[in-house]
Amino acid sequence: MQAKQTGLFNLPGANRTQIPPILAIPGLPPPMPVNTFGMGTGVNPNLSRQSRRLYIGSITPDINEQNLTDFFNSKMKEMNLGTGAPGNPVLAVQCNYEKNYAFVEFRSAEDATAAMAFDGIIFLNGPLKIRRPKDYGGPDVMANMHVPGVVSTNVPDSANKIFVGGLPTYLNEEQVMELLSSFGELKAFNLVRENGNGPSKGFAFFEYVDPSVTDVAIPGLSGMELGDKYLVVQRASVGAKPGQSPIPGMYELAPEIPKPILPVGERDLEATQDRILLMLNMVVPEELSDDQEYADLCEDVKEECEKYGLVEDLRIPRPVKKDKAKWGEGRESAIAAQRADEAAGVGRVYVKFFEPRAATDALKALAGRSFAGRSIIATLLTEDANTTPPLNLIFAPQPEAPPPLPQD
Repeated sequence: MQAKQTGLFNLPGANRTQIPPILAIPGLPPPMPVNTFGMGTGVNPNLSRQSRRLYIGSITPDINEQNLTDFFNSKMKEMNLGTGAPGNPVLAVQCNYEKNYAFVEFRSAEDATAAMAFDGIIFLNGPLKIRRPKDYGGPDVMANMHVPGVVSTNVPDSANKIFVGGLPTYLNEEQVMELLSSFGELKAFNLVRENGNGPSKGFAFFEYVDPSVTDVAIPGLSGMELGDKYLVVQRASVGAKPGQSPIPGMYELAPEIPKPILPVGERDLEATQDRILLMLNMVVPEELSDDQEYADLCEDVKEECEKYGLVEDLRIPRPVKKDKAKWGEGRESAIAAQRADEAAGVGRVYVKFFEPRAATDALKALAGRSFAGRSIIATLLTEDANTTPPLNLIFAPQPEAPPPLPQD
């Protein structure tokens, strides 16, 4: 893992006697060494090159050299980041689909440093995990810069770094972030997974943009019941070993009186005009594959929600059948397919009511309720809420009647 992140080792099947040239984007000039940070070509060309490169982890099959190049070029110009020199900041991109990572090479070390601020930005099927190559030796001048709306995947040690344990392992990053964001805007978040991109280990680290939220969120989240577990939340232990919980025996901890899962925040629910109810921790992908079970589930959810008012629309995203020619059959392919389902909203329930009052009443009644042995996490969304996937895709028009079920 460390060797591959240096970017100085060949891709599988390449000639191992030479450092492989990065794959150039058609129409762009070949990458050229840039004298910067005191690491010019006269000192060591490899160090100069490494200062201009960034490692992108956990990419999906939908990401390729061209769209990743276009994304960084457009975002850096839009946010006015980097040197601001004429032309595009990205020189070239190299993707390795077997290992699910990429390298992006910029025209200067300053542009590469500025692009670090996009760590955690949503692109296609999920957040981009952006890191320096392992042997990078330059200063992280903008390592702590925060781009509004972007949640970094790197949570540095600080007085406001928070640990949360006891998370059900079937919850993905965005589901956990939605819960945590109800207290305030997140600056950084990292759900710890096996080997970096495998199954969740059930704990995460995060930090809020506003440090004052820390002391409000910790008692508000501590002891919250999720499924058959209770959340354990505290300031992170600085110096804890990577990949280990800083709280020994955290999974044995449980408050005597379970705290209900309720919407949090200072907004007045009685005055809200939000009509969309989002419920998490209610369904799992395995329950959505069979057509008859899915139809029964939709009917049950709609019947329950209509106790509080007329339902305009109900959407429960389903996992899609995977094309083996595209996804393959290995473990890495299965993980990438799972991430694609998560990014498509699989595991969430969206209910749009005709009246805001009905959505509010449903929220109060259903938040914390048990469904199939799991405690429901619920919140309200505005119709223009910035979510992944976008609500206009979730509520896109559908055929008048569902496709016929397969016959025996």
